Amino acid sequence: MGKEQENELEISQQVIVEGEETKTENIEQNSKEQVQEEIQDEINNENEKPEEKKKGGFLKELLVYVCIFLVLWKIVPTFIIERTIVEGTSMTNTLQDEEQLLVEKVSYRFSDPKRFDIVILMPYGDDVDEYFVKRVIGLPGETIQIIDDEIYINNTLLDESYGREPIRDAGIVSEPLTLGEDEYFVMGDNRNYSIDSRDEAIGPITRNLIKGKAVLRIWPINKFGTIK
Repeated sequence: MGKEQENELEISQQVIVEGEETKTENIEQNSKEQVQEEIQDEINNENEKPEEKKKGGFLKELLVYVCIFLVLWKIVPTFIIERTIVEGTSMTNTLQDEEQLLVEKVSYRFSDPKRFDIVILMPYGDDVDEYFVKRVIGLPGETIQIIDDEIYINNTLLDESYGREPIRDAGIVSEPLTLGEDEYFVMGDNRNYSIDSRDEAIGPITRNLIKGKAVLRIWPINKFGTIK
């Protein structure tokens, strides 16, 4: 083999080696770039996760607040406790016009109203959105009669001192009236200025129309406390 051929062979081998080195360098460069891209993607993903967590946390927190609002707005007043305002003077001297009361609705789900309880009731039925505040006088099955401004239960004089003054109008209990098994006889403490069970338009109140028991006076603040 001549020298010229040997030189050409060496040059060809160098070109091949250099080509292989170039390929290797390209592969390494590509690998580095790929690794860098993967690292950058991971960094980007990590940066996005807190934002997603924040969004998820906000939605959960919002849902909690909505649930609390619904409970306070609907469930508590309907089933547990509710504020009411006295209108009129039918319960004077015990309660005054525009005083504010808390009415609890839990105890009557487990027990019946008792004599002398101050109750909130719907005198004209559930279909009429009107409420009265009165005192329970007669219980289911009892016979009520007012004789000479005194209240008699089952022919026995009722021992009570809630009435503001002597009763002038006995109404429907000027004659003996026997209550049904789920009926209550209610009266205002201001007996001569109260529309109550003595009135024919109202009469005895069925159990389902008694919505709660007044337990606390919250306004005016100087009279804050339980009521009897």
